Amino acid sequence: MFNFWNGNKSNKRQHYEFELIRSLLNWNSNESVVVHDDKTDFPRAEDEGNIFNKDYDVLVTVAGNKKFANKPLIKLNSPICKGLLGHRILVVREQDQPTFHHIHSDQLKSLTAGVPATWADAELFRANGYRVLEQGTLPEVLKLLSNKKCDYVSLGANEVESIYQEHASLLEGLMIEESTLLYYPLPLVFYVHPDKVQFAQLLDDKLQDFIFSGEFDSLFNQHFGNVVSSTRLESRKIINLTNPELPDEFGAFQSQFAS
Repeated sequence: MFNFWNGNKSNKRQHYEFELIRSLLNWNSNESVVVHDDKTDFPRAEDEGNIFNKDYDVLVTVAGNKKFANKPLIKLNSPICKGLLGHRILVVREQDQPTFHHIHSDQLKSLTAGVPATWADAELFRANGYRVLEQGTLPEVLKLLSNKKCDYVSLGANEVESIYQEHASLLEGLMIEESTLLYYPLPLVFYVHPDKVQFAQLLDDKLQDFIFSGEFDSLFNQHFGNVVSSTRLESRKIINLTNPELPDEFGAFQSQFAS
């Protein structure tokens, strides 16, 4: 059995990432491989960064996540969600929608982004000159948005609709902004326990075979195909941000969805 840490993320991501790793480890396998899906949240960044001091074998995080800087671990460099998480759609107050309609970068920098504590996005926004209110959980940040303590919350295109249905629909006066897309390179990758060298190699080999077979695209489209179309990524005005923490091996990681 392998212990997969799957906390500190949206339900939409949890479901996809668990199904992916379970499918990979059972791909062309002669016997069933059991994967324990551990959704424990660790609200402190230092606890997340030290996750492999606990009884976990593997996790998914954004490439270059500073919480894991200089930590002993094995990194697999194949993106597992086609960079969709880096396509950020805004949740805003309904009354402010005219302000955000095709907003420009300088205008957006004058406003304040609400970001939950421990999310890698906070440091990325600051590095690009944006104002950030970083605190609390996602539901708490959405409440701060509703109470005008911040001006917008940006969420990955792969999860914005499910998060809105789960949380923001309960908060009066919030909406998914319809015209603007923030994009920054944010590939999701596997990090593996430093002592699990053979497991890391197995997982990497399985992932490459899964991609080559077409099963990866099939699973991705099953989870996110409707999201790409319903969020209308190709028709939105794009504001590009840089990701200074993106490892060199990812080079110029480009959007696969927005034109």
